[in-house]
Amino acid sequence: MNDAIRVSGLTKRFKDFVAVGGVSFTVAKGEIFGFLGPNGAGKTTTISILATLIRPSSGEALVNGFDLVRQAASVRRSIGMVFQDPSLDERLTAEENMLFHAVLYGVPRSEALKRGGELLEMVGLSDRREDLVRTFSGGMRRRLEVARGLLHHPAVLFLDEPTLGLDPQTRSHIWEYIRRLHRELGTTVFLTTHYMEEAEVCDRIGIIDYGRLIALDTPAGLKRLVGGDVVTAKTGDPTGLLNKVRERFGLSGKLDGDCGHFETADGESFVPELVRAVPDILEVRVRRPTLEDVFLKLTGRAIRDKGADGVESMRMIHRAWRRRA
Repeated sequence: MNDAIRVSGLTKRFKDFVAVGGVSFTVAKGEIFGFLGPNGAGKTTTISILATLIRPSSGEALVNGFDLVRQAASVRRSIGMVFQDPSLDERLTAEENMLFHAVLYGVPRSEALKRGGELLEMVGLSDRREDLVRTFSGGMRRRLEVARGLLHHPAVLFLDEPTLGLDPQTRSHIWEYIRRLHRELGTTVFLTTHYMEEAEVCDRIGIIDYGRLIALDTPAGLKRLVGGDVVTAKTGDPTGLLNKVRERFGLSGKLDGDCGHFETADGESFVPELVRAVPDILEVRVRRPTLEDVFLKLTGRAIRDKGADGVESMRMIHRAWRRRA
C-alpha cells in the first residue's frame, strides 16, 4: 500500500455538535501533508482521531495499514506525535526526556542513546542534552519535542500546530529542522496549521473549515483556483467599493475589514482604471494569489477571522466534559 493514511467519511460528534463532518482523503508515504484552517475548523479533532486519542463517531481510517479503532495499539506504535500544548517534563534534562520516551516505546537504552544523540544533533540541541528543560526557550522545547517524536522511528509524524505561539524567526528555524528531518529520514509528516507560510512547504494541503474538507491540492493547484492577479483596495466605504466595481467592471469582490479583494487577469492595467472609477480609494496593491486568497475565495472570509472562536470554545468544553465522564 502506497498510502500512509487513508481516511473515508470520518466524522466526530459531541452530542449535537459536529466537530468533523465526513472528511475523506489519503496521505502518501513520505509526503508532507497539511491541514490548513482557522481555530475551531476541526484540525486538532481530526489529528487526535488519527493518533487514536479520541474515537470517531463514524467513518473509517487506516494509519500505516492499521485500523485506528480495531488496531489502535499498532497505530500508536507506528506514529510520532508533537502536541499543540507542551508535553515535556521540565524537571528532566533533554536526554532524560528522550530516554523516558524510549522506555514507553520499548526502545533499548543503548539504541535510544545512539538515536537520541543523532536527533539532538539534527535539531541543534546536542550541546544542551544534559541541561534541564525548564532552562530552555520555547523554540528549543519545540525542537526537542520534534526530536523526541522521531526517536522510535515512526512511519508517520503528527504535528499539531507545531509552531503555535512562537515568533516568526523561531518558526522559520523549527521548519528548517523539520524539513531536514523529513529529507534525511523520509518520514511521512501530517501537520495542522493556520500559518500560510507553513502550509506552503507541504506537498499537498487540505483546507478545512467548520469540520468540512472544502479543498485538497498542491499549494500551486489551490492558488490556480483564484487565477490571475489579486488587487486589494482600501477605502472608507468598502461596501460602496464592491458595488462600484461590480457595476463598472463586472467583478465580484470579497470584503475583509475595510479592504476589498478582486481577481483580475491583468492587475497592472486594472489598477489605474479602478482608481479613476473609485476616487476615494486610500490604498491599492497588486500581487499574485496566496493561500489566504484561496481561503477567502472558498469561504468568504479571511483565515485570521475570529468567527470560529466560538466553535473552538465549544470543542474545549466538550473535551473537558469527556474527561469528567
